[in-house]
Amino acid sequence: MRIDGPLDAAALLLVGSLGTDLGMWDGQLPLAEDLRLVRFDHRGHGGSPAPPGPYQIEDLAGDVLALMDSLGLGRASYAGLSLGGMVGMWLAAHAPERIDRLVLICTAARLPNAAAYAERAAAVRAAGSLESIADGVLRLWLTGGFAAAHPDLRSALRSMLTATDAEGYAGCCEAIAGFDLRGELHRIAAPTLVISGAQDAATPVRLQEQIAASVPNARHEIIEAAAHLAAVEQPDRINQLIGEHLR
Repeated sequence: MRIDGPLDAAALLLVGSLGTDLGMWDGQLPLAEDLRLVRFDHRGHGGSPAPPGPYQIEDLAGDVLALMDSLGLGRASYAGLSLGGMVGMWLAAHAPERIDRLVLICTAARLPNAAAYAERAAAVRAAGSLESIADGVLRLWLTGGFAAAHPDLRSALRSMLTATDAEGYAGCCEAIAGFDLRGELHRIAAPTLVISGAQDAATPVRLQEQIAASVPNARHEIIEAAAHLAAVEQPDRINQLIGEHLR
């Protein structure tokens, strides 16, 4: 867990994707001029321990609530990308008193290929590492042109991915496989901004359109020249949209 920004400022939780750690949000540090940014890692990711799986999204949401309690945060805004967005939707629907404003980036209320994540969990457990899937995952995270132009960043993201605990990753894959919040999106009352990467093949734009159509008064923005890790690839635009939404 890492906190940046004034301790008396409004808090924004930043919760990342499957296979990343809190360094994924380094491009959002300019927001710390006006906000207290609270970044932390999912189970088995970065510095977080990996209890035995399988997990459910509500387990990961419980981790967020426990963190908020430990920091004395009764209520905070929340920005989540991919898996982090799934957790955010669950919290906004089931613990609405804890979520002020919600930002959902490159995520889905239900993935059409959810069963593939259960298969990925089994493969990662059998291999004992993420090395065999790393390059395939990276092709989804960044557009080809951006990856080619930023080889050091691509390498850092690959290292981040392969450093992820196999059991923690597998358990989070199973959480994704079992997640379906489509019937509960109407319960989200927090002002919600949904952001898409136009070239995101992992969670295509249509999945964010479904969220925006189901969450009352949600706003939807599409970022060109961005794949799945839109916050990494287009940090300035993401920061602008988050800043506008929280104001």
